[in-house]
Amino acid sequence: MMGGRGTFASGKNVAFSYETVGKIAGVKVLKGINGKHSLPEEAHSSLAYIKLKPNGTFHEMRIYDKDHYLVKEIAYHPEPKLTGNRHEKVLHVHEYNRKFDRTDARRLTDEELRRYRKYLKGVLKQ
Repeated sequence: MMGGRGTFASGKNVAFSYETVGKIAGVKVLKGINGKHSLPEEAHSSLAYIKLKPNGTFHEMRIYDKDHYLVKEIAYHPEPKLTGNRHEKVLHVHEYNRKFDRTDARRLTDEELRRYRKYLKGVLKQ
């Protein structure tokens, strides 16, 4: 189990926010606990984490740099700016800077699809 933004805050232990429930191709699959639903903004020891939907299909993957800051988020859910509606799920990417500002959603490039395909359980034909 792990805390949200680090294991200590102001010298005090932070309550656990996630538990590891498995791995996909070596990347930890996390599940939020105590009402936590999204993946961490900062990594602890990994360069990526994955979140699955309750049915076991891919929902989101966050990728972190060598300093454990979030740099890329790949997700599969409705993104109206890409599809024109709030119902159609679409595989897309947001990129982040160190201030946690994120770019508008864009579709994955062919290279990103090749690179991340193995993590996209239930979204793409493997």
